[in-house]
Amino acid sequence: MTRKLTLIVITLWVGALWMTGFTAYVLFDTLQDRQTAGQVAGRLFTLVSYIGMASAFYLLIQRLIEFGTVALKQSYFWAIMVMLLLVLAGHFGIQPLLAQLKANAFPNDVMHSVFASRFSTWHGVSSVAYVIECLLGFVVVLKAR
Repeated sequence: MTRKLTLIVITLWVGALWMTGFTAYVLFDTLQDRQTAGQVAGRLFTLVSYIGMASAFYLLIQRLIEFGTVALKQSYFWAIMVMLLLVLAGHFGIQPLLAQLKANAFPNDVMHSVFASRFSTWHGVSSVAYVIECLLGFVVVLKAR
């Protein structure tokens, strides 16, 4: 039963990562109002962050229980650990920074303010971290056993 639950958790997390990334792209490509697209995408990324945190903690603990300290030598374990660190950095570090930049720019759109370049830089960092997390998701899927 633990094996099946582990596969379900991996599927949920990695699937949510990839689906949210594509959905964000479609939102910005489809909606003319970029602020609305950003708000919807932001809520989706927040939800995926919570899924990621819960999934990572479960998967790491489950792996340690199953393999003991040998788990610390497995790429599967470290892929999940790095994914967790990226989720935590994004959710508790980068996203609040981006929100603060938006608040500082209010009532203007942040991209039409003095904060535009700083926002773009941090948004780029966030995007790169998210892509790395998605790619590590492939490692976790392939190493799950």
